[in-house]
Amino acid sequence: MHLIAIDWGTSSLRGALLDGKGHVLEERSHSRGILTVPAGGFPGLFEELFGDWMRLTGSFCLISGMAGSKQGWVEAPYCPCPSGRVEVANAIVEIEPGRIAIVPGLSDVHDGVPDVMRGEEVQIFGAMSLVGLSDGLFVLPGTHSKWVTVKRGRVTGFRTFMTGEFYALLSQHSILAHTLDAQAPLDEVAFLEGVTQADNGQGLLHNAFGVRTLGLFERMPAGELASYLSGLLIGEELRTQSIHGGDLVLIGSPALTQRYQLALEVSGNTARTLGAEATWAGLHALSAIHIANKARS
Repeated sequence: MHLIAIDWGTSSLRGALLDGKGHVLEERSHSRGILTVPAGGFPGLFEELFGDWMRLTGSFCLISGMAGSKQGWVEAPYCPCPSGRVEVANAIVEIEPGRIAIVPGLSDVHDGVPDVMRGEEVQIFGAMSLVGLSDGLFVLPGTHSKWVTVKRGRVTGFRTFMTGEFYALLSQHSILAHTLDAQAPLDEVAFLEGVTQADNGQGLLHNAFGVRTLGLFERMPAGELASYLSGLLIGEELRTQSIHGGDLVLIGSPALTQRYQLALEVSGNTARTLGAEATWAGLHALSAIHIANKARS
């Protein structure tokens, strides 16, 4: 058997060809997120990007992410928390029976307001398999960061923070865009200054203005201010969390997990980190359950 594992997001997608044991044979990435696909264009684009993999003997494709949203290929309704691998695998939606299927996301509710994720649930299930955890706190940094609680192998709840999106808005579309250099590399000292400042009790709306005044009075150069702003935002995110020891796992790109590791160390916390391998492991685990279900039915 070959599994074609695909994480299809809003602005990009990535795929991996896995063997029957879940080993990665090849990986691909493309800037063809769901927003670039015209109505009715998903089958043709899928064939163009992954048709050669699908022609291999015993190929099955499982897709996670925004391809299962209302704006995607086929909608896969959210599974409510608490949910684990079995519940999610049982709710997989087939596009072409026995050939292509889509993973549903997860939903949660806080004070009457819904919260959702698509794709991150697969990374969590994969991380659980890779590090051998059935309980813990899983953090997925990104445009919309997720803080996810797992107990006995099931996602019991999560919260989303628009940290990455706020950084993009402030650094590119606010008055701060004229003050900082968003292309500058990470400055760890300035970043940690921002993380510490976020805990001053004055709130993000006040602290963010300090990015402008630090530049105005030449207290910090433009190259460092971007890291300082990043520290403020990530520090604000961490300030709202209750971390009481236990297992903490970061899942994401090295550039992001590095920042969160630095910020967590300020409060004396440490975390294990995982990258793309969590996605492939999660899709492999879900596909095994789905295929077993099909065999029994």
